[in-house]
Amino acid sequence: MSDGATILGIESSCDETAAAVLRRSGDGVAVLSSVIRSQDAAHTPYGGVVPEIAARAHAEKLDGAVAEALRGAGLSLDAVDAIAVTAGPGLMGGVITGLMSA
Repeated sequence: MSDGATILGIESSCDETAAAVLRRSGDGVAVLSSVIRSQDAAHTPYGGVVPEIAARAHAEKLDGAVAEALRGAGLSLDAVDAIAVTAGPGLMGGVITGLMSA
């Protein structure tokens, strides 16, 4: 990836929905924005993560998290050079949701 490349990162492998925009610079990476949407309240009554609830929450929250991350970075999707997404390990429903969104 070239210097100055802008990357959209997506994470949905368990119970947190997250998106971030990063820019490569020299030997490092600058985080331009980072958004995390917690699912703690949805899972607390069950004493742990419920895969079906997590997958539905990712489907509901991921587009908004990506849009917020892009706004926070002051960029549009057209300015993104690459998309990085968690492909595993993790809960299959969440991983698939992230991959499909990417």
